[in-house]
Formats: sequence, C-alpha cells, structure tokens
Amino acid sequence: MKIGFIGLGNMGAAILEAVAKTGPHELLLSDHNQEKLAILADRFQGKATDNQEIASQAQVIFLGLKPHLVGPVLSELETSIAENPTAIWISMAAGVRLDQLASYLPAEQIIRMMPNTPVAIGQGMTTFATSKAENARLFEDLMAQSGQVKQLPENLMDAATAIAGCGPAFIYELIEAMTAAGIQNGLTAQVAQDLASQTVLGAAQMVLESDQHPAQLRDQVTSPGGSTIAGLVALTQAGFQAATIQGVNQALERTKELGQ
Repeated sequence: MKIGFIGLGNMGAAILEAVAKTGPHELLLSDHNQEKLAILADRFQGKATDNQEIASQAQVIFLGLKPHLVGPVLSELETSIAENPTAIWISMAAGVRLDQLASYLPAEQIIRMMPNTPVAIGQGMTTFATSKAENARLFEDLMAQSGQVKQLPENLMDAATAIAGCGPAFIYELIEAMTAAGIQNGLTAQVAQDLASQTVLGAAQMVLESDQHPAQLRDQVTSPGGSTIAGLVALTQAGFQAATIQGVNQALERTKELGQ
C-alpha cells in the first residue's frame, strides 16, 4: 500500500513508526523540517517528497498537522486531492471535526484519529471516528502494532483526546514527582525513576487485566493505619483527584478551542 504522511512532528513520527511495522508499505513522507524528514526517510526506507505528490498519489494519507494549519494546507492541495478521489485521509489534528475536514476532502474518505506518543513502542491508546465501516477496518489494520485502538462516536473524541492524547504528559508529571520524592529520601535518581515508572506500569496493567474497579485495587494496597492510607490522606488533602479532573477538563476545553 502507498501511504503518505504530511507532517512528521512528534505525533506524526510516532504514527509512522507504528504503521511501518505493519508493512511492507511504500511510504511517502513530507515535513517542513528537511533535516528531520531526511532522517525519517532513511530510517523507514521512505521517499522524502512534497505534499502535492502525496495528495495525488497515496492511497492513505496521514495528516500530522497543527489544527490551525489543516485548512490552509488542504486548500493548497485542492487540485491534487481532486486527482486522487479514492484516497483515505486520516487527520490527527486535535479538535478538528469530520464535517470541517469534509470542506476540503471527500466526506466518505475521512477518518479522525487521536493517538498518543506511546504508539511508537506499541503501547499507545488511539481513538478514532469515521462514518464508513470499511474505513474503520482499514484503520485498525494499519494501527495493529500501535497498542489499543477504539472507535468512538465523534462527539466523544474531544473527551478521549483530553484523557488519552494529553494523558501521557500527566503521567510523566506523576512519575517525575514520585522520582523527586524518592531522591529527597535518599534514593538515587535512576533507582527512584525505575521504581516510579514500573509501579505506574504495573498498576495500569492490573486495571486492564482484572475485572476490578480501580478503587477496589487501591483498597487491596491500603491497610488500616498503614503507610498507604497516610499517603492517600495527604494526596486527598492536597486535592490530587480534583486537580487531575480539572486538568482533564481544561485539556478538553482547549481541544475544543483548537478545533474552532
């Protein structure tokens, strides 16, 4: 399959890495950063080219553009898009809706996705929306090596973006804070970071693989009068859950603003 990537920032490059694992594919790559483009083309045996060639020739095209660039870039590609009407276009622009994309692209040929950066190591959480079942099957096949993939109604995509798209940054903040506490109490930075990172990974895996609510799993770690409940009380007093909910809600609001 001939697959194009227009825009290879952090997210676009992560998707490229995941999709390349499902190959072999003929990869057409374009980015404003020519140095990065050359590196990625060499690494994935792709062809460094321009947006026009990708739009006119690729069977599937991933748009790794910032939301405010989607309209201008697609407008410039109007002729090339018309030359290749069967191409599937996959946008990862936060907040940009399918109906907005349909102003520039064939409505039945569009997928809206929101990945997160762990797709690059096969541990991502990607959500997507599309109006066509065939598109969904194609997308799931292309993302098969990326981690988990879930189709959602489009009206839930912004909420999913706030959790899964932005969420890794929130978790990195948690790991950094736990690491700092470990250093404060005598652990080396590397040991503290390893302890924090594996603890987050293992706890998440417990939630995914058990049939238990996170609160039940938390209670299994929390002995009466013990160390864990002392820590949990401190987190509650500091507004840990409320701050987390507020962070997700603010990310959601910003996602909506970006799509305007």
